[in-house]
Amino acid sequence: MTSTIKEAAALLRMGRLVAFPTETVYGLGANALDPIAVSHIFEVKGRPLTSPLIVHVATLDEARDLASVWPGKAEQLARKFWPGPLTIVVPKVAQVPDIVTAWLPSVGLRIPAHPVALQLLRMAGLPLAAPSANRFMQLSPVTAEHVRQGLGDLAPMVLDGGICEVGIESTVISFADTVPKILRPGMVTRAEIEAVIGPVEVGTGAESPGQHHKHYSPRTRLVMGEKPSGGTGFELTLEKMPPGAGPYAARLYAALHEIDAMGVDWVWVEMPPDEPEWAGVRDRLMRAAG
Repeated sequence: MTSTIKEAAALLRMGRLVAFPTETVYGLGANALDPIAVSHIFEVKGRPLTSPLIVHVATLDEARDLASVWPGKAEQLARKFWPGPLTIVVPKVAQVPDIVTAWLPSVGLRIPAHPVALQLLRMAGLPLAAPSANRFMQLSPVTAEHVRQGLGDLAPMVLDGGICEVGIESTVISFADTVPKILRPGMVTRAEIEAVIGPVEVGTGAESPGQHHKHYSPRTRLVMGEKPSGGTGFELTLEKMPPGAGPYAARLYAALHEIDAMGVDWVWVEMPPDEPEWAGVRDRLMRAAG
C-alpha cells in the first residue's frame, strides 16, 4: 500500500486527481493550491463552481498557514476534534485559489482521521481539496468500489482503504462571522462543540458544501412519510439498521448503495428520532429525499 500511496502522491504533485478514503466518505482530491488541478474536480463531478470545497491537511500548523485569521475558538476545536470529522471555516490567505472557496473569503479546513488519507497528505506534501468522490448531488461513496461504480471511466486513481467508519460527511462550523455557526450537522454534535467553546448558532451559509435542498441522493427514489402505493420498493426501518446514531450513520450510505443495486422503484426510510445526536443523519436523509 505504501508504494501505491507514493504513486498517488506523485500524481497529485503533477496536477492529477486521486480518490482516497477518509473516515467520513471517499474524497476526490487535487492539489488545493493549483487552480487548474482543482478545476478538474468540478469537471469530473459536474459540480457547480458556486459550491466550495473542503481542504484537507496533515497538521494543525498547515491549517493555520492557510488561514488569514485563526480564532482562539478554532484552535480549541481543532485540538479537541482533529484528526476527525469536523471542518472549520476561517478567513483564507490569498494563496488559496478562489475556485476552491467559490470566490468567498473563507476556506473550510480539516485533518482527516484515516491512516491512508494522512499518509497520502504527508507524502504529497500538499493540502488537498477533496469533495466526495461521486457525481454532484449523488450518494457519497464509502468504499472504493462505490467510487468506481459512481464515476465509471471518469474515476481517477482510487486508493482502497476499506469502508469508511463514520459514514457521513463532516460537521461544518464557520468562524466567518462574529458568532460561530454550525452550517452542516454531522457526527460531531452541537453539544460536543458547545462543551468546548460555548454557545454556537445553527444555520446555513454559502461557505459550506452540502447546502442544496436535494443532495446525497441514491439513484433509487428515497421516500419518507407516506409509503408509495405502486411499484416495487424496499422499507428501510430502524430495526434493519444498527442502533444508535453513530452506528446508523456508519451503515447508512452503504445500505443505500446496496438498495440501488436491487433495482427497486423506491426505498421508504423510517425517520430516526428528532434528537440532537441524530441531526447529521436526519439532514442527509431529508436532502436525499429532496
